[in-house]
Amino acid sequence: MDSPEQILLLPLWYVVFLLSLTCHEAAHALAARLGGDDTAYLGGQVTLNPMPHVRREPIGTLAIPFATFFMTGGSWMMGWASAPYDPLWEDRHPLRAAAMAIAGPLANLALFLIGFAILRIGLDAGIWIDPLDAVSADRLVVPTAADAGALDAVARLASITLFLNLVLFLFNLLPLPPLDGASVLAGLLPPARRLRDWLRASPLGSLGGLVLAWLVFSRLFGPVWWVVDAALYR
Repeated sequence: MDSPEQILLLPLWYVVFLLSLTCHEAAHALAARLGGDDTAYLGGQVTLNPMPHVRREPIGTLAIPFATFFMTGGSWMMGWASAPYDPLWEDRHPLRAAAMAIAGPLANLALFLIGFAILRIGLDAGIWIDPLDAVSADRLVVPTAADAGALDAVARLASITLFLNLVLFLFNLLPLPPLDGASVLAGLLPPARRLRDWLRASPLGSLGGLVLAWLVFSRLFGPVWWVVDAALYR
């Protein structure tokens, strides 16, 4: 991809990326508050305003996303954010903590479904068509009209929303620390809680969990994407 096209796509990617992380962390924070832990609420994170989340994790929400975008030629963006919680509350209320943990991925699932619905409606209405061999994460459909600049921007925003939030949903639900799936499982099963706590205490536990999660995800995503692809272009 040439540099001018990268610059044009950068705002679209970053808007969706920041919205996705903000919704994810705000969902964690809201679920924790509803469950009795006000830690994130008092930190101002029960909000869709991205600034409290950016201030808490400036590297994960600013430096890494822009670096990965340009390192991948404008085809991808990654990073992270976080919402604080009280570990004593988590120990006392494991089921509530599990609900807090799953709330973030469920927010990404909701955004994925919104992106899917927009694209599917546009395809059914004949506004967009399948780009066939030109498919990419930010180009799942193309306008039928050659000069439809606004429709192309909407299509790209919806494409990025669908793709990025599917990745966030699936990856975060893997039951490996430090991902949300490990906390969900730990809240439901005491043995999993002990394993998670042991890995958390290990200096390499989280790093090893992330490496293993990425290996698992690389095999999981293909079959899931096949189903999404079949449903989108049916």
